[in-house]
Amino acid sequence: MIAVRDDDVWVGIDVGTQSARVFAVTAGGEVAGSGTVALSSRREGERHEQDPQAWWEAVAGASRAALDGLAPGLVRGVATCATSGTVLLVDRDGAPLTPGLMYDDGRAAEQAARIGLPPSWGLPKLVWMLEAWPQLARGGARLAHQADVITRALVGRAVAADASHALKSGYDVQRDAWPRDMHGVPGDLLPEVVRSGTRLGAVGAQAAEQTRIPAGTPVIAGMTDGCAAQFAAGALRAGDWNSVLGTTLVLKGYSARPVHDPGGVLYSHRAPDGGWLPGGASSTGAGVLTARFPERDLDELGRAAAAHEHTSVLAYPLLARGERFPFMAPDAKAFMVGEPSGEAEHFAALLQGVAFVERLCLDYVDLLGAPVDGELTLTGGATRSRRWCALRADVLGRPVRLVEQSEAAFGMAILAAAAERDPAPVARAMVRTSERIEPRPDHAAHLLRNYLLLLAELERRGWLGAPLAQHARARAGGRNLG
Repeated sequence: MIAVRDDDVWVGIDVGTQSARVFAVTAGGEVAGSGTVALSSRREGERHEQDPQAWWEAVAGASRAALDGLAPGLVRGVATCATSGTVLLVDRDGAPLTPGLMYDDGRAAEQAARIGLPPSWGLPKLVWMLEAWPQLARGGARLAHQADVITRALVGRAVAADASHALKSGYDVQRDAWPRDMHGVPGDLLPEVVRSGTRLGAVGAQAAEQTRIPAGTPVIAGMTDGCAAQFAAGALRAGDWNSVLGTTLVLKGYSARPVHDPGGVLYSHRAPDGGWLPGGASSTGAGVLTARFPERDLDELGRAAAAHEHTSVLAYPLLARGERFPFMAPDAKAFMVGEPSGEAEHFAALLQGVAFVERLCLDYVDLLGAPVDGELTLTGGATRSRRWCALRADVLGRPVRLVEQSEAAFGMAILAAAAERDPAPVARAMVRTSERIEPRPDHAAHLLRNYLLLLAELERRGWLGAPLAQHARARAGGRNLG
């Protein structure tokens, strides 16, 4: 067993779109230091690029701030997460040959349609780069992910990519191998891949000088930012789920066995312990509130909406056309059934609508056979509204948990601490619960009725398939109010 002291510190790095953030976290979950450095982008039409060298400079600056004043001997490990689907080409020495194509760079739309993957994935972007710059493939270029730039700089030499970031580049996490058919991508362009949680090497002297992370500190293969947030929530036991409600709604859970989805709206990362992290992202979310009520005080509207919790107005809140989870419906669009008496009731209906979609997501993963009877942790910007959290518990009909820290950098500190150990108990020791919210029985009947009515409306419009609709009704007690 690895001996751990209470004052040991693990470093978590999160390279996002707007900034790089670094946390230094103790064995008991205390954030002993943190640092953030802003990043800038180049946007033009469908183009969204960043300078890979700026990623490293931002990480180094944030790390120096996070470790300022901490004794170097306390640092035990470091792990990195980054945006999923952000890729570039590098030469054999790791020097960037292209800008970093961010996850939402839209130039690979044609390649994505040809391959049958979303344009946000890394593989369509890789194919686009090879078609746009064919000379690079002949010159010994290699694929790199955003996190790979950081781990290589930390170690000072080429290191393997982690399977979590490689997944959207086409890596087969079930076979632990690159597929034979990579849509024309040469095999020698693809990096070696290891499972998240694997030791990649140790921090080198040059990186130590730039980051204040001591030379020799183990560098652990990380995960995407979404998986990092799940680690921060501690949702790492069978049946545990983390519901992240920000601009959109993302649901991620843990299963000991693979979860197969014939509809293709749920996919799984591989956990460091060999388990599976199934998840999906809906197109609904809290972003619809700011879109419908721009430049308004949402807290004030939320307080006013509390008087309309028994509204009969049904809302299906979408920011734009198309739904991707818990069902695939490219033509789906927002709708409202009934006429709200004013903006407070309108706001109340939107809050309920998002919560209903959240419940339907859990109904869907249950239909697929994934365990859902563990702990449900709520994270994301929407947790700032306790009223909405309570409403979500009511709609879900189950207790929900809030945590003190939900930053992806915090999750990477947990992953670094869990190297060579079982991640679940490590996370339980480091993740601090701030509150548990129980559902209110007196709210259940009305909300359940509205949920069933929304199912019927989604089914009538042809977006929600009968198997999921029937399963959701069965889980609600077998009633059909449609």
